Amino acid sequence: MDRMTGLKRTGYCGTFSAKNIGETVVVCGWVQKQRDLGALIFVDLRDRTGIVQLAFDDKTEKSVFEKAAAVRSEYVLMAKGVVRERSSKNTEIPTGEIEIDVSDLRILGESETPPFEIIENCPTSELTRLKYRYLDLRRPDLQKNILMRHRITKITRDYFDENGFIEIETPMLIKSTPEGARDFLVPSRIHKGSFYALPQSPQLYKQLSMVAGFDRYMQIARCFRDEDLRADRQPEFTQIDVEMSFVEMEDVLSMIEGFMKKLFKEALGIEINEKLPRLTYKEAMERYGSDKPDTRYGMEIFDLAEEVRDCGFGVFSNAVKDGARVCGITAKNAYSVLTRKEIDKLTEFVKGIGAKGIAWVRYGEDGSVASSFAKFMSEEEMAAIAKKAGAEKGDVVLIIADKERVTLPVLGALRQNIAKKLDIVPQDKYNLLWIVEFPFFDWDEELGQFVAMHHPFTAPLEECLPYLESDKANVRATAYDLVLNGIELASGSIRITDPELQKRIFELLGLSDEEAYEKFGFLTDAFKFGAPPHGGIGIGLDRLCMQLLRLETLRDVVAYPKVQNASEPMTSCPAVVDNDQLRELGIETVSE
Repeated sequence: MDRMTGLKRTGYCGTFSAKNIGETVVVCGWVQKQRDLGALIFVDLRDRTGIVQLAFDDKTEKSVFEKAAAVRSEYVLMAKGVVRERSSKNTEIPTGEIEIDVSDLRILGESETPPFEIIENCPTSELTRLKYRYLDLRRPDLQKNILMRHRITKITRDYFDENGFIEIETPMLIKSTPEGARDFLVPSRIHKGSFYALPQSPQLYKQLSMVAGFDRYMQIARCFRDEDLRADRQPEFTQIDVEMSFVEMEDVLSMIEGFMKKLFKEALGIEINEKLPRLTYKEAMERYGSDKPDTRYGMEIFDLAEEVRDCGFGVFSNAVKDGARVCGITAKNAYSVLTRKEIDKLTEFVKGIGAKGIAWVRYGEDGSVASSFAKFMSEEEMAAIAKKAGAEKGDVVLIIADKERVTLPVLGALRQNIAKKLDIVPQDKYNLLWIVEFPFFDWDEELGQFVAMHHPFTAPLEECLPYLESDKANVRATAYDLVLNGIELASGSIRITDPELQKRIFELLGLSDEEAYEKFGFLTDAFKFGAPPHGGIGIGLDRLCMQLLRLETLRDVVAYPKVQNASEPMTSCPAVVDNDQLRELGIETVSE
């Protein structure tokens, strides 16, 4: 193989155009394709900016021509030559008007035949591509994703720097204070039997930074949660972490709205309104059945309590009498798609997420009406349902009757399912909104008691303080989520800084003074020395990139992701370690 001696790259492959004709340039990259036509050889050379054509002909020095004949796909090359106009132009690539007439060619690295072709939308299985992730990352579509992630991160740092924020690195080895998800634990060699935890978020340290006087903090923070994976979740992820002192909720929301406006403008060239719409948690659940609603389409939930209170269908009337909910959604123009067979599938779907079944009405284009429950109802009652549902010819109405905590979320999930079936979700829209006034407590069916919906430092709304102990169901939090197209992008709150209120909250969450101090004493002690009012938010960088690029999975915006079982196929991690390492840590493993 050749050396680079005497040559230095002068530009990237995808950056050359007709304005460079006549210039002598040096390019480096990987061979996308070689075409040997006998007296002519063309090589498509690829780097992270695109492809440029290298040309070799009868005027090319013999040794250079022979090298060109020897190159194969994914060889690493360096080439020197003069940019010239192509005789046969390619309008499909930015460099399609020119080519490089090569005078010096260096083969810097040879390649075996790769296990899959390095092309956009590669059909090879994802598992194979993840095993060879370093090759997968050569593909132009993935490279564009990673470059966009870099761009988003750069815009983020610029924005918060412009607004007086200080980037502070917080520790990666911290005390385990599990809150919801499991911690990843790291054994200590020096303190045998003791463990560090990897941070689920920098929450406690960023609050301590407020006490320390760094009134505007941000960090591009790595976070870890030992939980089951989904398309929008990884065991390790990156968070745009923000905390501000001397603020109320409006100040935090305004700061993040400014960030979103700048981000969409600079990353996508899209103007968005800086003042984002808001829904309370209650409104979001009532209208969309979700605290992260996708508002790009309608199909909102409607309540049928008044229409069915005294009807002959016991499933409906008894539900209303028992204080449960009877609600529905209307799928417009869905008659031909939501056939009886499809509704049977949807029934199995809702049973799998907690509902007993679906009641339905199908309104035919010819004016006919078919229903699973019409025989129990009067014509007037059916007409009242159609009116409330806004149903017309060609529509399908689907109804759930159950406890509120079942009815609304199930309809929310059904709404999303049907929207995909009907293909009514606009793919060119970015609908951002805030969800505010979350419940402070959440009812746990298994425990039969209220538990914290948020971390224990979230402040209740001032107006809810009088009934913290007496009416937990109606206590709301100064918590807020930022939602984009049905995905939760960010979550935050105003924090508790009053030691007496914090003590009250710990007690309500079932933590004794001793337990609370053992877990969080370092923070509550700090608050005794002058804690400013503060609040913040954590924005999921991986999810943000995924949504801006309209992708289906986080794996397409993370360079080296884990798969469903939290392993990494490329390096085969996690892996067993030898007994000497375990003994040094004072650990024994137990096989199940």
